[in-house]
Amino acid sequence: MTSYPTPEFRRPALAPGILGAIVLIAGLALLDNPGGYLVIKFGVAILALIMCVFAWQARQWWWIIGLAVIAVAWNPVWPFAFSGQVWVASQFVASLLFVATGLLVKVINPEDRNRSKTGARR
Repeated sequence: MTSYPTPEFRRPALAPGILGAIVLIAGLALLDNPGGYLVIKFGVAILALIMCVFAWQARQWWWIIGLAVIAVAWNPVWPFAFSGQVWVASQFVASLLFVATGLLVKVINPEDRNRSKTGARR
């Protein structure tokens, strides 16, 4: 028997959410550099799609709406020509959505040793 309990839930989207927020905030410095910002667009779009998968697996589909908008708006394949203060503000809004999704998307931990076989807590 171990002395430390295992968590009841896992937050699989937390790491990509924090990383996506960091990439978006760092991308503010590269907004005027098209070549450097292309890397930011790739990172943001890929992390948004990864988080869509985690939200789907957690059966919290409402997060997919915002994350899909981020994946489309920051997609590097068919880029949109966004600029100005609205685009800068959207960087912050998207980073908040990344962090909120990472914190709130939870899945039940199948390795929870605190639960008995019937599902009740000891």
